[in-house]
Amino acid sequence: MIKQKERGVLIVISAPSGCGKGSVIEGLLKNDSKTRWLSVSTTSRAPRSNDIPGKTYNFVTREEFEKKIEEGYFLEYTNYAGNYYGTPKEFIGEKLNSGIDVILEIEIEGANNIKKLIPEALFIFIMPPSLKEMVRRLKKRGTETKEKILERFHTAYKEINEVTKYNYVVVNDKLDEAIEKVEAIIKAEKCRVDRIEEVYLNNEEEEIHELLMDDKDFINEDVTI
Repeated sequence: MIKQKERGVLIVISAPSGCGKGSVIEGLLKNDSKTRWLSVSTTSRAPRSNDIPGKTYNFVTREEFEKKIEEGYFLEYTNYAGNYYGTPKEFIGEKLNSGIDVILEIEIEGANNIKKLIPEALFIFIMPPSLKEMVRRLKKRGTETKEKILERFHTAYKEINEVTKYNYVVVNDKLDEAIEKVEAIIKAEKCRVDRIEEVYLNNEEEEIHELLMDDKDFINEDVTI
């Protein structure tokens, strides 16, 4: 009876550093790689040891990034912790129109920019179980100096106060459970009334109605409420 819109959902996922949003997204793509697509952001920051160019980020120089800004290459971009991060326009509209859900892994300011442009997008914030655990995860990376970790801690403290601007919040204590919760959110989002294109009666239901109307016993039966 319900025909849903075929357009995919734009899913924006943000989190402070050390909260595991990348691992959550990896789990979502592993669960369904056919109808989900991760838009890889572009950044001017230097790659880390665990980065895979073209998969975690597209890495460019600061000069190259600024040139792309001038060319109108980005849907949105921001400067975070001294480095540029941007969401390329390429393929996003095409994927959504073909029924593919597009995931954006972006920072808080970038998410706010997207919300102004595409308010109907789904915004999910990943929280750490505690700030202490978040710092422990940052230290475990082994890629940050003490000063950089302190900077990220102060930034994260401010970012967590932005959670009310998101539709949902998920605490990433146990990764598998966090992925399950995000999956449930996406399923619920697709059941929203404003994602229904139309309500209709198919042929089978019309046939049942006609059979009931032709049933004399049914028509003559007294019904009391």
